[in-house]
Amino acid sequence: AALLPPPGAPGDPAGQPLPVESRPFASYGSALHVALPQPPRAGQLLTLEVDYEAGEGPGVCWLAPEQTAGKQKPYMYTQGQAVLNRSFFPGFDTPSVKCTYSATVKVPEGFTAVMSATSWEKQKDNTFVFKMSQPIPSYLIALAVGDIVSADVGPRSRVWAEPCLIEAAKKEYDGVIEEFLAVGEKLFGPYVWGRYDILFMPPSFPFGGMENPCLTFATPCLLAGDRSLVDVIIHEISHSWFGNLVTNATWGEFWLNEGFTMYAQRRISTEVYGSAYTCLEAATGRALLRQHMDNTGEDHPLNKLRVVIEPGLWRVNPDDTYNETPYEKGYCFVSYLAHLVGDQSKFDAFLQAYVNRFKFQSITADDTLGFFLEYFPELKEKGVDSIPGFEFDHWLNTPGWPPYLPDLSPGEQLMKPADELAELWAADGLNMEAIEAVDITAWRTYQLVYFLDQVLQKSPLPEGNVERLSKRYPKISKAQNAELRLRWCQIVLKNNLEAEYHKVKDFLHSQGKQKYTLPLYRAMWGGSESARALAMETFSATAPQLHVNVQNYVKKILGLEVAE
Repeated sequence: AALLPPPGAPGDPAGQPLPVESRPFASYGSALHVALPQPPRAGQLLTLEVDYEAGEGPGVCWLAPEQTAGKQKPYMYTQGQAVLNRSFFPGFDTPSVKCTYSATVKVPEGFTAVMSATSWEKQKDNTFVFKMSQPIPSYLIALAVGDIVSADVGPRSRVWAEPCLIEAAKKEYDGVIEEFLAVGEKLFGPYVWGRYDILFMPPSFPFGGMENPCLTFATPCLLAGDRSLVDVIIHEISHSWFGNLVTNATWGEFWLNEGFTMYAQRRISTEVYGSAYTCLEAATGRALLRQHMDNTGEDHPLNKLRVVIEPGLWRVNPDDTYNETPYEKGYCFVSYLAHLVGDQSKFDAFLQAYVNRFKFQSITADDTLGFFLEYFPELKEKGVDSIPGFEFDHWLNTPGWPPYLPDLSPGEQLMKPADELAELWAADGLNMEAIEAVDITAWRTYQLVYFLDQVLQKSPLPEGNVERLSKRYPKISKAQNAELRLRWCQIVLKNNLEAEYHKVKDFLHSQGKQKYTLPLYRAMWGGSESARALAMETFSATAPQLHVNVQNYVKKILGLEVAE
């Protein structure tokens, strides 16, 4: 490391060498200590140069050609959230610090580099120059390099993907992104990031989407061919206000990013697709929360909105706290605040004021709730923060099921037929006449997902029913849509339908998304001998193509050694 002279000042341009040492910090990273020649003054600008080498850590993912869609060239990408960017570059790797950044990236011939930046310029010698002009937290700095091309899909949007996927990406997203952005701006205020592009990642990408500003990284599973999974993109677009613009200051209050984003996503979805469809999507979210709490037990400490990440010396890795609670319980809390206000347009105006008040800052739940009470003095006067059973403190610090659930009854018209059909399939003697009277050809993805969730809850079904269900609805049992494939695989395992085990294997071979991969391994490991054998066989074949975090989570499920 070296201290460089201030811009324009005399002195050796190579700077003054400084002593550095690496000190233990936590299981997920060490601290870099740099000794300055004298203590700096408050507000003094220092230019510090750190020369380092990186690439081995969990934040930088290197993919062999066979792990990509095109299978011809290698690929690399970084994933910063939550605390992984410290293995990509030394920095203040906490969401409480925001900064602008610039980068110069040199890549080999035949490769393209992209970053989460407001400006992108290709120079000679395969060198790319990036600048992010807005302050962002370290976890949102992202880089990808591969054989990637782009296509415009709107006035401020393009899709990026490997050449073999670009047509599908363009078809799926042409024209829709601008519609979502425009609704988002109407609801939450100006979109400050300039462009909104999407990079469709190789299949091993562990997340549905990562909201890197200006350039969302997304799973190729979203390319369903029928625009049925675009709500994931609405979610990532919503992060442009909640998460990227107003950010949780600590990972223990991740619900400030995700609960508000779920609420914003469902507001945009209601404007675009109507409340029936949105309530149905929210019902599937509630089912995931129920599943999660049944798995962990309601009183598990992770099932609080305010998670204690650093009690004493036992440091929990924030990456291991990732679960449904901040998303869906957080959504319920934001919905409860809206319910207290009692008027949608007033609450929309509050959200806009909230974004405006805290933009480019990192805040705590106390800041959020303090501003809410300040914005609605009549509610503060009524003492809404301490209504017995619904105290703000109870919401934040008590684990378990949300004390308030938003009304999803507008979704009833779509849920009721799905509930009734699931009942018919769970019966001892199948009433085929009643079943054949229900036409599911017009059902959209979330109605089918909801139906399958009900079937899964009722599983194992009586002998022979699942086989007949599989034959009756090839659009479900042979679906290419990842959300339907996940549920069908879960049903196959819960009913121990060995004839269709190959579908579980195929699905796990085709992608490595954490939200699809872990539930299937849990189901296999909790199943029959043959299901456990399927788990071991599939994992040994697919492990190299999984993200290292996902590999480790699967190893834990299967009781295998996890390397430190």
